[in-house]
Amino acid sequence: MSATRTVSVIVKGRVQGVSYRAWTQAEARALDLTGFVRNRADGSVEAVFGGPPDAVDRMVALCRSGPPHASVSEVIVQECGDPPDTRGFDILRG
Repeated sequence: MSATRTVSVIVKGRVQGVSYRAWTQAEARALDLTGFVRNRADGSVEAVFGGPPDAVDRMVALCRSGPPHASVSEVIVQECGDPPDTRGFDILRG
């Protein structure tokens, strides 16, 4: 079993304009995950999480509810082979 896991996540619903990216960054940093989060043109939010499998699983579970004003309708998770190309967890802009 690998010591790290990396996933790409697409979160759909009312997830832009509700501090979803800032919330994701804070939660991911608290779990010592690496990666990024960004808004997508279609209104969804995309994130890549890398780290210990249990922490990645916890973050994916948290994404299903999001911050207080979010309304998540769908979370699509895809396994990634390569870890995120970052040392921390960043918010990417457009």
